[in-house]
Order: sequence, then structure tokens, then C-alpha cells
Amino acid sequence: MELDELRIFARVAELGSFTQAAEQLGLVKSRVSAVVLQLESRVGARLLQRTTRRVQLTPDGEVFLARSKELLADADQLQAMFQPVASGLKGRLRIDLPNKLASELVIPRLPEFLAAHPLLEVGISTTDRQVDLVREGFDCVLRVGSLADAELVARPLGVLTMGNVASPAYLAAHGTPTTLADLARHRIVHYAAKLGTQGAGWEYQEDGVTRVHPMRSTVVVNGTDAYQAACLAGLGLIQAPTFGTRRLVAQGLLVEVMPQFVAPPMPVSLLYPNRRQLAPRVQAVLNWIAQVVEPQLRAEAAAQ
Repeated sequence: MELDELRIFARVAELGSFTQAAEQLGLVKSRVSAVVLQLESRVGARLLQRTTRRVQLTPDGEVFLARSKELLADADQLQAMFQPVASGLKGRLRIDLPNKLASELVIPRLPEFLAAHPLLEVGISTTDRQVDLVREGFDCVLRVGSLADAELVARPLGVLTMGNVASPAYLAAHGTPTTLADLARHRIVHYAAKLGTQGAGWEYQEDGVTRVHPMRSTVVVNGTDAYQAACLAGLGLIQAPTFGTRRLVAQGLLVEVMPQFVAPPMPVSLLYPNRRQLAPRVQAVLNWIAQVVEPQLRAEAAAQ
């Protein structure tokens, strides 16, 4: 059997869709279906259960997928064993990054990575939602916040320190809060992954415990750019990483408030699939992102 057949099968299995697999692989759906059928005939077992609504692995398919991933990882490593010396790393990388870290930190440094590895092609997704690394075909993701993906490997890089800010116009209209009691007269811009989510509140730490002081909000957003824009527009207070607000505070566009009541730092982690061996190109981008991000996180923490 061919390695390309295993790659096609693995993509269909991970996405649970022939159509999505074909789109990601740049193939027509009929080609993907034919390859999987040929593979099943060759191994003498049904690997995928097809219905009108979904595609899922059979018990034999689960075993076959696990072994296929090991073989593909071994093949990638074997193929690239001498490439760093001879011609450099090759192939495609798909990574997902938070908006602010991507635009202000990682992408400005990307030319140096591509200069070192000119044969690589890097696809970058920037989104505030938590992508499904496996189902959406990412090699790695940089995630801010708590982790819930037990099946993924997490590489901690540090933390983002938090601050509280508001626009000068908002403070001129509503006053500057200095105590938790003062927050009763104020509004917070509520950040929620789902716009229907309720429960806006002011996070702070007390005796090592994170507490939430309920607040009212008139604006709910689900993206970091909109979150900051709402604050700049005078729609309320926000609690955000100082990495993204420090420059605006220095320019006088935002003002820090209530520094004694800040939210706990947010962990920053690199996540990647739990595989026995990573392809050299994936290992290379993991190490490079860590080299870019870790010093900045240390500098942010030292500036507090």
C-alpha cells in the first residue's frame, strides 16, 4: 500500500468527512472515496462506516488509523533525515494562533523562519475560537487560557499578565473606579465565546483565590479585536493581557484602572498531536514559536 493512501484515509477518519478531507487535500471527492475503497479491499476489512450523515471509524479502522499515523510519522522522519543538510525541510505546516500574538509577535518574525526553511509552506489561521486541532488538520496551535484537550500534548511557554483598562472618554463620563464597590456604577465589555453566554463579571484575586464580582454589560463580543475596539469606543471597562494594551496605554488611548484587582495570569501553551514521533518540520516550527514567544512572556512578566 502507498503512503498517500494512508494519508488520505487518515484525513477522512480524523475529519469524519470525505468532502472535508478532499478540500483539505486538494483532491476531488470521488478520488478520495476510491482510494479508501481500494485500501479497504487491500487490507480485507471495513475501516469506515458510512451513513448519510457521518463517517466514523469501525473497530478495525481505529486500530488501522493508530498504526497508520505511526507509519506516516516514521516515513516523514525517514524522508527528512538528511534534508536539513542537503536541501532543507519541505512540506506544508498548518498552525493556529491567537489574533494579537499572531499579528504583533509571531508573523513579524516569520520571515526569519522561512529564510531558514525556504522550502516550507506555512498556513496560518488566526481565530479566537478554540479550533479542533485533529479534525481541522492543524499541526500545532498556540493557545491562551486553560486547557481541556487531554489527548493533545501541551508545551507550556509562560503566562500573559492581565490588566484593567478603559478609554479616557469612558472615565470622563463615568468616573474612575478604585474599589469593587465602585463597579456598581460602571459597565464592563463582556467577552464570551458564544454571544448568548451570560454572567459578565470582574475577575480578581484574593488570598490566592480567583473571585468574580458581578457586573452589568451592555455589549457582548466574541473576538479580541472587537473587545479592544469596544473599550476604545468608550463602551466599558475591559480586563485584557497587558501585551495587547501596553502600547495603547503609553499613547494615552487607554488608561489603567484598579491595578490591585486584576485577573489571574493566562497560561500560554503550544498544543500538538500526541504522536510517537513528530515530523521534523513540525518539531522545527514548535521550537521556533517557543523561541519567539517565551522571551516576550518573560519580559511582560518582568515589566509588572
